[in-house]
Amino acid sequence: MSINKSGPVYNNPVLLLQKLIGFNTTNPPGNEAECILFINNLLQDAGVETVILESIPGRLNLVARMKGKGNSRPFLMYGHADVVTADGQEWKYPPFEGIIEDGCVWGRGALDMKGALAMMICAVLRVRNEGIEPPCDIILAVVSDEENDGRLGAGYLVEHHKDLFRDVQYAIGELGGFTMHMAGKSYYPVMIAEKQRCCLRTIIKGPGGHGSIPLRNGAMAKLAYVLNRLNTGRLPVHITPPVRQMVDSLAGHLPFPQSAVVRGLLYKAFTDRILSFMGSSGAIFEPLLHNTVNATIVRGGDRINVIPGEIVLELDGRILPGFGPEHIINELKAFIGLDLEFEATSFDRGPEKVDMSLFDTLARVLQTFDPKAIPIPFVISGVTDARFFARLGIQTYGFTPMLLPEDLNFSKLFHAADERIPVEAVEFGTNAIFELLKRL
Repeated sequence: MSINKSGPVYNNPVLLLQKLIGFNTTNPPGNEAECILFINNLLQDAGVETVILESIPGRLNLVARMKGKGNSRPFLMYGHADVVTADGQEWKYPPFEGIIEDGCVWGRGALDMKGALAMMICAVLRVRNEGIEPPCDIILAVVSDEENDGRLGAGYLVEHHKDLFRDVQYAIGELGGFTMHMAGKSYYPVMIAEKQRCCLRTIIKGPGGHGSIPLRNGAMAKLAYVLNRLNTGRLPVHITPPVRQMVDSLAGHLPFPQSAVVRGLLYKAFTDRILSFMGSSGAIFEPLLHNTVNATIVRGGDRINVIPGEIVLELDGRILPGFGPEHIINELKAFIGLDLEFEATSFDRGPEKVDMSLFDTLARVLQTFDPKAIPIPFVISGVTDARFFARLGIQTYGFTPMLLPEDLNFSKLFHAADERIPVEAVEFGTNAIFELLKRL
């Protein structure tokens, strides 16, 4: 089927990305509707079947389906249209104009994750435009609300429209397939698992009193002790199967002595000492080898001259695959050592099993476009919409391929000022996903 209404955006993922960045979908409030309706029109004009699903007024989700030969189970690609705020940040170029400068597309969402959406959309349109019948049905979901808690987006689809994803076994979403330069080699981490988010709360109590009278060992002092413990210590080490896969794969391609240092992380007696020795280069590994907790909200006191007798402390806990809230609570109580009770105020259970069956296919696709690529399995310390689709038995691989230069500090651009993606990376990712759709 030829596409005759397109203009350049249909076939050019860079121009499409510029258009998507132009929709200000900052969440909150989201305002994804106009962006998602634009994508819907693109797909419908190409003859792709779509359905729009509204979780609450104004919060839209799109599910598109392109029929295939039926040789294998349907395949899912998904991404979110919302972005985090750009307020309070100093940008070199306006964050919602998609300006191209210095070989990059600049703007909020360029990396997270309108760049990946442009790749997926253009790959689907290319399959359609070239008259290719893929081996299986291809499903593309464009969702709202991921940057909040996802419940109006992927969570809503999984809970209320799971039939749209019947028989899906594998999916690709954020984040992985990008170049990571180490020891003169080009690694491509592909996400296979992620941590689980668990919000925690504790109430710290102590004697109150008048602000004019010195008070020792009150709630404020106990709070300071708790914060200092979290700042200077670590919860116990855990070596989970997906992290072992990741570390073994990485170490297997590193030269000595780097390989020995990285592999040493898998020996619990030495893990923390090696992390301290690695310094900033160990930052990627630390949250993957521990359950982690960060204090994020403190509430206590409402008068300058009254010492509070009670302080509420809220914490962002991230739990390793295979563990639950009871594990991190018990670890925290033992670690802090005070007579404090912790409660889990929310918990999003993540994927518990890892299916590596599609990993080799993804690896070969990357090596088709970068023969020097060394794909490795990867575990992320954050959470994505994969946790929702996992409830349907779907294994998500973080696969948003990007060929990145060594001088681009990729990780520091997420949610930050001057977020940008190289033009070459957008084209690389589109080609890789297009190739994957033909190979499924």
